[in-house]
Amino acid sequence: MNSISRHLQTQFSLFACYDSGPDSLRAGKRCQVPILPRNSSVSASRFAMSLNPVSSAQSRRHGSIKCKSGDFSESPELEPGRESPSESMQPSVPGEQFYIIKILKESNSFLPHAVIASTLLALVYPPSFTWFTNRYYAPALGFLMFAVGVNSSERDFLEAFKRPAAISAGYIGQFIVKPLLGYFFGMMSVTMFSLPTSIGAGVMLTSCVSGAQLSNYATFLTDPSMAPLSIVMTSLSTATAVFVTPLLSLLLIGKRLPVDVKGMVSSILQIVVAPITAGLLLNRFFPWICNAIRPLLPPLSVFVTALCVGAPLAINVDSIMSSFGLTILLIITAFHLSAFIIGYFLPGFIFQKAPDVKALQRTLSFETGMQSSLLALALANRFFQDPLVAVPPAISTVMMSLMGFSLVMLWARRRATAQ
Repeated sequence: MNSISRHLQTQFSLFACYDSGPDSLRAGKRCQVPILPRNSSVSASRFAMSLNPVSSAQSRRHGSIKCKSGDFSESPELEPGRESPSESMQPSVPGEQFYIIKILKESNSFLPHAVIASTLLALVYPPSFTWFTNRYYAPALGFLMFAVGVNSSERDFLEAFKRPAAISAGYIGQFIVKPLLGYFFGMMSVTMFSLPTSIGAGVMLTSCVSGAQLSNYATFLTDPSMAPLSIVMTSLSTATAVFVTPLLSLLLIGKRLPVDVKGMVSSILQIVVAPITAGLLLNRFFPWICNAIRPLLPPLSVFVTALCVGAPLAINVDSIMSSFGLTILLIITAFHLSAFIIGYFLPGFIFQKAPDVKALQRTLSFETGMQSSLLALALANRFFQDPLVAVPPAISTVMMSLMGFSLVMLWARRRATAQ
């Protein structure tokens, strides 16, 4: 009877301490729990179970918990090899689903391999791409523009105003340096190499289009922190290409071949402006839809890009493999190589005091050396009757991608070696 009365008195005193509320705990009051005598008929384990049977059951399930004496602010320590109750109650996450999504999102890394594979396949077996005729170019390019819009937001444009000098340098490289190079190499192809006038017009048309979205991805692989700046520069050149590209094409080749300026403006609005605007609006007002389709866009973009690279080569394989095909390849290679070099070294003199001058040089090199050759190809197929006009943009699509991603691998290797 004495042990039972002492047990009841202990529980009463402890519950009275809990009922006193948190104010007593803040005031530093301690609850005095009498220690049970060793010869008591109520054991310590049963005493703990009588106070809190739930915690007792958890301790049996997950292992005993050690508490530091005199410090109740710290979390309890688990014995080694034991699992905490909170961890054991976490739902199991299907790792396979996240792995598949990760593969889909990172499928852009296979873009260089896809470009090389489609190039070789188009040259070896042209019928594999000849079904992708000219009428598919504009929708395919519109899909790539839509993918850019879905992965962009108004914040990307706000980033542009933080570095207006760099934006201006990229714009000058895209629409002044590049057209001058295009005019130079286009005239060289006609005067020095005696190529048809349509070939020179194709080189000039290739130099008049806006920046390529591939430059954004190349910048991300080389300097991830500069990717927003690259996106803003490409978006700005793409948005203004509605007016600049027809104007440049009229100035450079308007006297040689007929150019429908109004039709080009309408085509650029349909291929570039409308898809990007749709992607931005969808990302702004329906983000849950963008989150659902965003993992699927990279593999689809790689597939569409491979088709757009291989199809022009397969359709124009006879022209490319002709007697002047190698000459066009050398001219286009020299054209892009000059643009990459000027885009790299010229910003080094202008922004030599910038803390990230090397990263800025690489970004502007991609922006100047890579342009939307697919847009030039679509314009050539739609507005020029001579099919030879599409040959330089077709070769440019392949060479631009190969040279750009070769620089990505070179600069990434140098950075890894330096670190």
